[in-house]
Amino acid sequence: SSPPGLLLLTSFLLHVKEDHASPTRLVCDNRLIQKYIMEAKDMEKRVGQCQALPALSCPAVLPLVDFTFQQWKSKSNETKRQEILCDLALLVGAAAGAQGQVSDECGARQLSQLYRHANSFFLLLQTFSWEAGHWEPSCSPHSMEQTHITSIFLTYRKLVQGKLRFFFHDLAKVLCKQGQGDSRDPPGEA
Repeated sequence: SSPPGLLLLTSFLLHVKEDHASPTRLVCDNRLIQKYIMEAKDMEKRVGQCQALPALSCPAVLPLVDFTFQQWKSKSNETKRQEILCDLALLVGAAAGAQGQVSDECGARQLSQLYRHANSFFLLLQTFSWEAGHWEPSCSPHSMEQTHITSIFLTYRKLVQGKLRFFFHDLAKVLCKQGQGDSRDPPGEA
């Protein structure tokens, strides 16, 4: 049987391929982000059940993903996107670094899944560019070093549940005007 999550990831990558220019489906279909949140929780739970996970001799550098709603609202979508890209870049790097240090099959399996998911989101967010030019990492150093593998999963879950979900929610206001039934704004009102 295929590992759980593989199917999801495949369908995720298919969405990305099929609407490469604007992966609006992921943004406009609220159930999808809920699915990824559930999945992040699931990965976190499963890695917590792995026996004898080693402490990382080379600590993982993880983004600080907590934020206040007030701060978040004051940022432009482009700023939010850059910020999440920075967070994802650190997470992808942390997962890759940890993979090299974990021989235990249980932990390695969860790490490679997290790596794939974080990387898919990373690639996806690069397609939502409002400004011409490719992504230049101008990341602020809001990060911390952790030796616990579980903290990589905790950070990923908090990112998906927090910033990423809010970002998709903000994008939905911009991208999902059509097809929302009769809840159209009356003409003349923004």
